[in-house]
Amino acid sequence: MEKPDIEKLKKRTRTRNAVTKALIYTLLVVWALSVLFPFYWMVLTSVKSYGAYNAEYIPRFFTLSPTWENYREAFSAVPLGRYFLNTAIFTVLTTGLMMVVIVPAAYAFARLSFKGRDLVFTLFLSLMMIPTELVVITNFVTITDWDLRNSFTGLVLPSVTSVFYIYLLKENFAQVPDELYYAAKVDGTSDLKYLLKVMLPICRPTVITIIILKVIECWNSYVWPRLITDDPDFYLVSNGIQEIRENGFGRENIPAMMAAVVVISVPLILLFLVFRKKIMEGVSRGGTKG
Repeated sequence: MEKPDIEKLKKRTRTRNAVTKALIYTLLVVWALSVLFPFYWMVLTSVKSYGAYNAEYIPRFFTLSPTWENYREAFSAVPLGRYFLNTAIFTVLTTGLMMVVIVPAAYAFARLSFKGRDLVFTLFLSLMMIPTELVVITNFVTITDWDLRNSFTGLVLPSVTSVFYIYLLKENFAQVPDELYYAAKVDGTSDLKYLLKVMLPICRPTVITIIILKVIECWNSYVWPRLITDDPDFYLVSNGIQEIRENGFGRENIPAMMAAVVVISVPLILLFLVFRKKIMEGVSRGGTKG
C-alpha cells in the first residue's frame, strides 16, 4: 500500500510544480508585455504618417504603410544633432571628472587610516539626507553668482561627485583582502599604483556599473540643464525635447515627437544591451570573486 501512495505523492508534487511554474511564467509574460508595450507604441507611432495618425479614431496596433519621414523631420525641424553633441560632451566630461573624484575618495575611506576617517565618512553619508531641491537651489545660486550659466562648466560642476557612488565603491574596496595590500606595501608599491593595478581590476564590474549608471543619469538629466541654460547652443537632448515640442514641429505632430524620442532613447538602450551582464555582475556581487 505504501508504493502507490508514494507514486500519488510524486505525481501530485509534479503537478503542483508544473502549475506553479506555469503561473510564474504567465505573470512574467504579462509583466514583460506591460513594460515593453510603451516602447512598441512609441516606435509604432513614430513610423505612422501625420495624416494616418490623426485619421485613427480607434488606435491601431500595427501599420501597413510605415514611413521614415518623421525621423527626417526630427533632425531638420530643430538642431537635434547639436543636442546630441552637447549631451555627449556633457556626459563624457561629467562621468570622467566624477570618476577622478570618487575613486580616490572611496579608496581613502576604505584603505587609508587617518584621524577622523569614520566621522568624515558618516558626515558624507548624512549628505544623502538633504533633499535634492535644496541642493539644486544652492547650486543654481552659486553657478549664477560665478557667471557660469549657459556654459559646460556650469552644467558639469554640480555633478562631479556623488556620495552614493563613493559609498558603493568604498564598500567594494573594503571587501578586497587586506593581505593583498600588505603584500603590495612590502614590495614597495605606492598607494596610487596599488589602486590602479589591484583595486580597480578586482572591482571592475562595480566601476563599470557606476560609469553606466552615471552615463544614463547624465543623458536623462532634465531639471538642472533646464534651469542653468536658456541658450539653445547648450541644450541637451532632454530639454531639447521641449524645444522640439514648442518651436519645432508643434504640439500636435505626435508621430514626429515620437520619432525624436526614439532617436534619443536608442543610445541608452544599446548601452544597456551591450553591458547588461556587467551591470548585473556589478550589482549582484561585491569586490571579490568567489
